[in-house]
Amino acid sequence: MPQSPARRRVRPPRSPAPPEGAAGCTASLQQRRAQLPPVPSTLLIPLAARAHGGRYFPWLDCHDAVAPALLAELGADVNGTLNDLHTVLHVLWRTRAIKEAGRAFFAEHPQALGVNLGCGLTHHFQWLDTGANQWLDADLPEVMALRAPLLPPQCPRMRHANLDLSQPGWWQRLGLPTQPKATPVLLVCEGVLMYLPPAQVHAVLAEFAQHAPAGSRMVLDVMTRQAVGCAARHASVGPTGAEFRWGVGRMAELAAVHPRLRLLREQSVAEGYGWPGIALDLLWRPWFGAPLYGLATLGLKDLSP
Repeated sequence: MPQSPARRRVRPPRSPAPPEGAAGCTASLQQRRAQLPPVPSTLLIPLAARAHGGRYFPWLDCHDAVAPALLAELGADVNGTLNDLHTVLHVLWRTRAIKEAGRAFFAEHPQALGVNLGCGLTHHFQWLDTGANQWLDADLPEVMALRAPLLPPQCPRMRHANLDLSQPGWWQRLGLPTQPKATPVLLVCEGVLMYLPPAQVHAVLAEFAQHAPAGSRMVLDVMTRQAVGCAARHASVGPTGAEFRWGVGRMAELAAVHPRLRLLREQSVAEGYGWPGIALDLLWRPWFGAPLYGLATLGLKDLSP
């Protein structure tokens, strides 16, 4: 049975020196990373966990083929994140759950479109490429400017786009399908919504509900409302200056945003700790009303007469 992570100091492997002639490019990437605002700068947290977390939690290793090289190119010091072993476990657990949800969706819709809203430097398509589906990675312009030279689209079925989820109309701006009978879409939104005010989160969920074709899915991470305003006490997020602004009191609140939304599945990170974590989650749930941290999969009701 997996053991609960103990907090201890860990060190990633030393990054290799950049090849001759690449120093200017590396310096430019480091400068762009340093200029990221607080919320976008949190992209290093999942990147570090996916690159090195499997050494500490092998049962959750996602075998990310690109994350270690990205960290080396960025010249990022991620010791702080790797010392925060609970967060490393949470990212790896989340990654596995998203992979499972994505593979199930594309098994049913092998030519569908997947969209990573607020992609950061994540490369989910390495695990979810069916050979026939399509993928869109989207994030704020400053993030995509950092991502473009590191993770350019690798085939004609992939594309990049700028995205600001705080602004309504993002569905149309991304060119996502709106016809009711169109092929369903899979949306992934991880490590994003908890940094937005509740009204903006509700607007994002409502826009998905209003425009997505039947059969579409949205996988998003959630935290308890009790965590709102407490990011400064989070070992990895606190140093970035980002703040948690949205959480849920009950998972049912997600579906209550729009008549078309359905909560298809809820998962708690307690699963990643084995039976001890699950038992604690059962004890906490009456007090918090929702997992301390978890995932939700939303689907769509058919409201046709």
